[in-house]
Amino acid sequence: MIRYVCDLCRREIDPDRDIRYQVKIEVRAAFEPVNDDEPDDRDHLEEIQEILESLNQLGEEAFETAEKVLRFDLCAECRKKFLRDPLGRETSKILGFSKN
Repeated sequence: MIRYVCDLCRREIDPDRDIRYQVKIEVRAAFEPVNDDEPDDRDHLEEIQEILESLNQLGEEAFETAEKVLRFDLCAECRKKFLRDPLGRETSKILGFSKN
């Protein structure tokens, strides 16, 4: 038998009597569309040099994948909490994190 646990509160979810909700979050880089109508008089070698320099400054972060998919199981109560505040903004205010 497969056991399901809420990823937020860690409560076991019984599939025979509880509804299990799945949350799927996709995080990916957002790119602006290229406008092919403009004349292409750019210096491509200079652009490549700038990209390489920015990769060096980013370090390990530059080699992470551009897209990440996260999946979570939630119980009914945690689903309500998640839908009220999906980014956790209110939680951080309650905890009193500093603005550094």
